[in-house]
Amino acid sequence: MLPLATIGKQFVHRLAPLMGRRRVRRSAAAVIFFLLITILISIEFVPQRVNLREGQVSPVQIPAPRSIVFEDKAKTEEMRRQAAAAVRDQYDRDPLVSAAVQRDISTAIQGIREVQADTRADEEARVTRLRGVLPFSLSRETLVALTRPAPHTLEQVERSVNGLVAQALDSEEGITPDKLEAKKASLADQVARWGLSKPYQELAQGLIRYYLRPNSFFNAEKTRLLKEAAMATVPPQMVTIRQNEIIIRVGDVVTKEHLAKLEALGLTQTGVPWRILLGSAFLVALLMVVVLLYLYQQNREIYEHAGHLYLLGIVVVVVLAVGKAITAINIPYWPELGNLVGYMTPIAAAGMLIAILLDTRLAMLVVAVMSFLVTLMIDGQVRFGLVALVGGFVGVYSVSKLSQRGDLARAGVYTSAANIVVILIMGLLGNTPWGLMITSGVGFGLINGILSSILTIGALPYLESAFGITSAVHLLELSHPSNPLLRRLLTEAPGTYHHSIIVANLAEAAAEAVGGETLLVRVGAYYHDIGKIKRPYFFIENQLNGENPHDKIAPSLSTLILTSHVKDGVEMAREYKLPQAIIEIIEQHHGSGLCSYFYHKALENGHAENVNEDEYRYDGPKPQTKEAAIVMLADSVEAAVRSLQNRTPGRVEGMVRKIIKDKLMDGQLDECDLTFKDLDKIAEAFFQVLGGIFHTRIEYPDLSKEMERRRNKSAGSRKQPARKSAGG
Repeated sequence: MLPLATIGKQFVHRLAPLMGRRRVRRSAAAVIFFLLITILISIEFVPQRVNLREGQVSPVQIPAPRSIVFEDKAKTEEMRRQAAAAVRDQYDRDPLVSAAVQRDISTAIQGIREVQADTRADEEARVTRLRGVLPFSLSRETLVALTRPAPHTLEQVERSVNGLVAQALDSEEGITPDKLEAKKASLADQVARWGLSKPYQELAQGLIRYYLRPNSFFNAEKTRLLKEAAMATVPPQMVTIRQNEIIIRVGDVVTKEHLAKLEALGLTQTGVPWRILLGSAFLVALLMVVVLLYLYQQNREIYEHAGHLYLLGIVVVVVLAVGKAITAINIPYWPELGNLVGYMTPIAAAGMLIAILLDTRLAMLVVAVMSFLVTLMIDGQVRFGLVALVGGFVGVYSVSKLSQRGDLARAGVYTSAANIVVILIMGLLGNTPWGLMITSGVGFGLINGILSSILTIGALPYLESAFGITSAVHLLELSHPSNPLLRRLLTEAPGTYHHSIIVANLAEAAAEAVGGETLLVRVGAYYHDIGKIKRPYFFIENQLNGENPHDKIAPSLSTLILTSHVKDGVEMAREYKLPQAIIEIIEQHHGSGLCSYFYHKALENGHAENVNEDEYRYDGPKPQTKEAAIVMLADSVEAAVRSLQNRTPGRVEGMVRKIIKDKLMDGQLDECDLTFKDLDKIAEAFFQVLGGIFHTRIEYPDLSKEMERRRNKSAGSRKQPARKSAGG
């Protein structure tokens, strides 16, 4: 038998190729997230259950953790049994029995009458004949007495016995087989009280005992149907338990009613709740399919990016785990408040993280799904899910247009305010006491918003780093002038810094016009020329003294120095750990464009046949995204327009469109997704921004001449009154 270590190595060796497949990895991750979410919403990790038995003295006091209405099945069953027992057994009456019995009795009496009328026969013959008439046995003395004529007595017996039999058989109940003997004995007792002579008393009793028979027979089917109908009329016995109602107190003897209430609240359940677990599993699977279908239809980029799906699953699981931990908090001195800690579940944190890192619309959907899961996780109480839903939506909306880092803190404040309002509304609807409602609303609502903001701010850097995502918050941090790289650009290459600021304004306006990522474009424009820090004075915007070092070197060397700022910029960006999206803009902002000035200078220097155009081009690559292409166009347009001597609106617009056309014709825009319509919008955006930067200015007068003119005018006005006085 192989050792366990060897078996483990073989398993890992066989599993490794499978895990290397993209589909297998995604499926395994989906199963893991599915199991984790199902467990989180289904299983109570800190159960507050008791082990009580009927008849035991309770050692604890147990309040109801929530309001519930449930059916007391034992009580319902008992009420239905009582209703069924109240239904009388159903019998079918045979109406012919009474007449037949009376007829048989009259026939027997008639036989006795005939024997008494036969006076010619001797006594022995009459006794013998009487034995043949009566089907039951009587003593010889009784038979001898009955042979003697007594027509009135015999008629009285016939009339009385038939009347008594008719009364018994025609009664409401009739005579059932099980009550026949008792009825015979009862009627015989009545006969004994008639005062008849002993022979006729025995005759009457004998007639009753022999001829009386049942006329009412049990109908089992009819009885069953009536009992079932009676049971159906008994409604389920519902029991209402209100939150914080004391179910059982210390010292109370545990009854069936106590156990029924505890079981309905889930406080006596033992073992794994397999039915709940199975239902939760199906529900989680359904919700996961809904989210994936949404991504497949509306955001294929996230759907096809495994890392983004892993990020989505991690955020959901972690926030639900935090919510699970929060709901386990117990406040022993104020149990009513402890039942409301679910209001602190920070679903807004998941919404804000997904909105910042992935997509706002996806964040809205995930918040709705998680709010539903929170409802199930906290005993199906809709109020907690509703607070999570509203707070999550407000959180997502608050960060949907992030423009500065303080917006994250403000998002927490807005979420807190929304939570407080909804919690108070839920308190009013639930008739919660004012003190408890205000405490839970202000306290838990405020904590929810602050906790959501803290989780978002704390988790954001780690998630960005782990999944290689550049969030708006990171971009905002990079755009701050205090960033070390921007400060170096300002101090070591100030002309390039101011050039980058203008390029950023142009690029941001263009990106907004064509629906690009405006913040990414602005930050990318800030850093697109950071490579010029290494040799700033080789770039004209930094040449403050008018000396141009390119005048003293060959055009090929100038081109090499000029184009190297792209490579230098990429190296510096990686050194300062800039996001990959910014590095790509730096790398692509010149594409494979031609350094036309030095190329034509080389041609003018002679030996045109030895000049290779490829040596005077940037290394590329060409822009792969619309954001990189916009920065390229903004960079070229700013430099070209700045070189114009007479910047009239017509000349500026002509230059803008010429630059865009040249880049298009040179193939620099072939690999990005800009359309001709987008290029026209970009040109219009550039022109509007440039019109504000390079607008014409009025010519101000010479201030020294104006001041001299005013002094002369003032001096003349002071001399004029003196002359008038002299003339006077």
